[in-house]
Amino acid sequence: MGYLLPTEYVQYGLTAETTDDWVTMASVLMEAYCRRPSLMVTEYVERMRLTADAQSVRLSYRPLAVAAGNSSALVSVRVRYGRPRRGELADPFREQIAWAFSVPGSWNGLDVSTVDVNMGTGELTFPQNFLGLYYNEAEVTYTSGLVTVPDAVKVACVQIVKNAQATPAMNVKASRVDTMQMQYFSGSLLDGQVQALLRPYVAERLG
Repeated sequence: MGYLLPTEYVQYGLTAETTDDWVTMASVLMEAYCRRPSLMVTEYVERMRLTADAQSVRLSYRPLAVAAGNSSALVSVRVRYGRPRRGELADPFREQIAWAFSVPGSWNGLDVSTVDVNMGTGELTFPQNFLGLYYNEAEVTYTSGLVTVPDAVKVACVQIVKNAQATPAMNVKASRVDTMQMQYFSGSLLDGQVQALLRPYVAERLG
C-alpha cells in the first residue's frame, strides 16, 4: 500500500504531477527496510526461547497495537516447559518433579490477561507455573503496527521519492519504476534521514 495519499502529495512537498508508482515504490522500500509485510496493524506469530531463570521476552515487531475488536495486543500465548538445554539445569530435583507432573515439551495455552505487557518496549513478563518454575519457550500471537500513518512515515516516503527522482538512472519517463532498478538503488534512496525516521518501526528479529 502507499503510505501517502494522492491528495497529500503537494502538502508534503511532491509535485502535483507525481504519479502513484513513485509512492508505491517508496512504500515497498520502507517495508523491506523495516523487515515487515506492512507498517500498518498486522498479526504476527513469534516462537521464542526464554533464557534460563528469566521470565521476560521482547517481541520483534513494534509498536504493539490493539486491533479492532480486541482488548489487548496479545491474541494468544502458548508456553511450554521443555527439557532444559545444556547448562540450564539449575535444580535437578525440581526439574524431575516438573517432568513427573507434566508432559515435557507439551504446549499449554496461557491466559493473556496473566501476561504483563509493556506496550512501549514490546516486553512481555510471564507468570511462574504452579511449581514455581519458569517456562523456557513461548509462542506469542500478537498485533503490531500503525493504526494511522504518522507524519514521520509520510515524510520518509516523500524523501525516498525525491531521492529516486534525483537519481538520473531512475528518473526516466515510464509507466512504472522497474523493480530491479528499485533494488539496485535502494542503498542510496534510503539515506540517513530516511533511516532515522523509520528506526522505531524496524523489526528486531530474535534468534
